[in-house]
Amino acid sequence: MIQTTTSRLLDEPTVTYDRPESLFVHWSLTAPGSAEHAALRAKIIATCLPLAENIARRFANRGEVFEDLLQTARVGLVIAVDRYDVSHGAPFLGFAVPTVMGEVRRHFRDRTWALHVPRRDKELYAQIRGATEKLTRQLDRSPTAYELAAELDVEITDITRAMSVAEAHNTRSIDTPLADAEGGAGMSIADSIGDEDPSFALAEDVITVAPLLAQLSEEDRQLLVWRFYDSLTQSDIAARLGSSQMSVSRKLTRILGRLRAQTLDEREHQAA
Repeated sequence: MIQTTTSRLLDEPTVTYDRPESLFVHWSLTAPGSAEHAALRAKIIATCLPLAENIARRFANRGEVFEDLLQTARVGLVIAVDRYDVSHGAPFLGFAVPTVMGEVRRHFRDRTWALHVPRRDKELYAQIRGATEKLTRQLDRSPTAYELAAELDVEITDITRAMSVAEAHNTRSIDTPLADAEGGAGMSIADSIGDEDPSFALAEDVITVAPLLAQLSEEDRQLLVWRFYDSLTQSDIAARLGSSQMSVSRKLTRILGRLRAQTLDEREHQAA
């Protein structure tokens, strides 16, 4: 008798997702693990799939791929089908809708954040959004963080931390083009921040030259200090040494020429 009824129900085209209780009644009468039991479960799921699609579309255009939302909603529907108890007398829709919507919301909470955020903060942020809507209606204005903390019975620091997580929900790549004056694609975000530091080249020169300076004699290093650190003229240096300005000039030319040649050799060696 049950098998005959099952066959009739499987061929029944008039059962829809908003009134599938008759399918659940007969499903509950079949033996778990039997072919009839599996066939009726598949029939119920197939019948109720439009409900999952309707709920997925309610969450569309929120930055998530619709196919992913649909898949998540269908998972929620299967969970609702397996957990629904027709003997309680409540309609299936009343149980299935919050179950499927909860699964989709969980998808947004757990998988669409651009940066890692603790789950507790994600959940509190969702509660803050609901409490904000409620208090806004009651107060006829936006609630303060202290009012939200009192409403949710949490610390004010928890409210401020959870509210800040909204900044981590969506991020943009620094390669994203910015709109120009005509509304077209202009330079990227990366092009608008930072700049080349002119000191980089100087730092490289210091790193390269420092070991070479350490190899100079004390006399040669003193000449360089007087000329380039103390900013003495060649004549001033000559007066200190008791020599001619021409002699100082030749010594500086010799020292700088050797340093330049050693620097070029060092850079060619590093490049190789």
